[in-house]
Amino acid sequence: MPRTTKLLLCTAAGLALGLLGGCGKAPEPTPKVLPQVILIEPDLPPRPMKPELPPLFDDIERRTFQFFWDTTNEQNGLTPDRYPSRPFASIASVGFALTAYPIGIENGWVSRTQAVDRTLTTLRFLRDVPTGPQRTGKAGYKGFYYHFLDMQDGRRYDSWVELSSVDTALLLMGVLFAQSYYDGNDAREKEIRQIADTLYRRVDWQWLQRNKPLVSMGWFPESGFIQHDWMGYNEAMMLYVLALGSPTHPVQPDAWTVWTRTYDNDWGVFQGQEYLSFGPLFGHQYSHVWIDFRDIQDAYMRERGIDYFLNSRRATLAQREYAIANPMQWKDYGENVWGLTAGDGPQNTTQEYKGEQRQFRHYSARGAGLRENFDDGTIVPSAAISSLPFAPEVVIPATQEMHRRYGDYLYSSYGFLDSFNPSFNYDIPLKTGRLIPDRGWVASDYIAIDQGPILAGIANYRDEFVWSVMKKNPYVRKGLERAGFTGGWLLPEGEEWQPLQKDDKAAAARAVGIAESRAAAAQEQKAADKPAARPQ
Repeated sequence: MPRTTKLLLCTAAGLALGLLGGCGKAPEPTPKVLPQVILIEPDLPPRPMKPELPPLFDDIERRTFQFFWDTTNEQNGLTPDRYPSRPFASIASVGFALTAYPIGIENGWVSRTQAVDRTLTTLRFLRDVPTGPQRTGKAGYKGFYYHFLDMQDGRRYDSWVELSSVDTALLLMGVLFAQSYYDGNDAREKEIRQIADTLYRRVDWQWLQRNKPLVSMGWFPESGFIQHDWMGYNEAMMLYVLALGSPTHPVQPDAWTVWTRTYDNDWGVFQGQEYLSFGPLFGHQYSHVWIDFRDIQDAYMRERGIDYFLNSRRATLAQREYAIANPMQWKDYGENVWGLTAGDGPQNTTQEYKGEQRQFRHYSARGAGLRENFDDGTIVPSAAISSLPFAPEVVIPATQEMHRRYGDYLYSSYGFLDSFNPSFNYDIPLKTGRLIPDRGWVASDYIAIDQGPILAGIANYRDEFVWSVMKKNPYVRKGLERAGFTGGWLLPEGEEWQPLQKDDKAAAARAVGIAESRAAAAQEQKAADKPAARPQ
């Protein structure tokens, strides 16, 4: 349905920040000018354009699929956290792999028989591997799995590995996706559905509610529950949807109410976009791999007058604008070279960069937003490419330019290596990766949780494949409905969809966002007087 857009331009020059493809780079702001603020009226939010994908994306999609197909252990279905170093399996990687196999079927890269075999091997292993409260020799407890497992025997990898609620959620999204995709009447596809049901039903979400109604991040057999609960806006949306939809150990709807209540510090304006912020882009992408949030709203988004899909679009556009502004003066940042999320980095070290001591990290979350900010010049291609469904008009040219400029050492057997840092040229021991003379640092591994959103993002952009399959899953639908989502594809049959509308609280909510944005702008102005100020 066509929509119209209202833009309130609160800028000195009234100049938009190039939000659509074809717009040029915004002028560099002078130190004494307040940051430009564009407040988007949410009455009828715009849908992104859908340009045709260039052939490069066919190649990325195929190579990224092969990562999951080639690196997974054929004997037990466990997928490595990373490759080629391949130290251990990640249960989140397995969730993405289970999602990858049907994409391979649909593209003709593997047969349905091959994918069914691999999926059954995986699910049977997860069902039968030993679990329990013991510190060693177990893969999980109370239906949850340890974050990292031994690639061969599937047991907890080491004593520092936690029983992870969110990584179990990533696994279960893949498990439920398989349940909905393999809908045939033969015995093996029926078994897939049955085992998927078993795995989901045995997760005791209530056990991890040490501070009801929120869910803890996890548990250690040595020390008990992790003290931190899932709160604030991040990737845990899917965790709460799964916990609400459980037929055996569900959390109550107030879990979602309290979870969204913790958003308050995350709504505001950053780089011209008013949105619910989370610095690393994976927080805006992971839940969207499986759930189509277009046109469905919970109470929080009804107050704001948008949906989570459009929120992720704004986050993507804001991060691109941050790269254009480049407040820390990193090398190569610009309109088509951007992308901050969790990924590999060169080393935990402090080095001098342009006359200032800068901190660098190895594996870490990186981001730019109202909070959760860290930027050491390391770019993760997945950050941009996985946002393809949200903002194709800026993602496509960014993907092409990163491939053109860095592809000779960044693009290989399974697509883009995890990350690169053109600014890092220090002759010191590296945690991972290698230095390219005069080109900076580049990762040596592919990381599965960055590969998975690339593959699913392309599939969803092409024909909404993963979303369409997941809409058939009754557990996901129930979880969304218990969270208070309405509208869009959740409408009862026969009801007509209406464009997103704000309720009476939206104006007040938007006023809060404006006030917060002005406070943030004042902070940015104060920081602009200092060289290479960090985004905050």
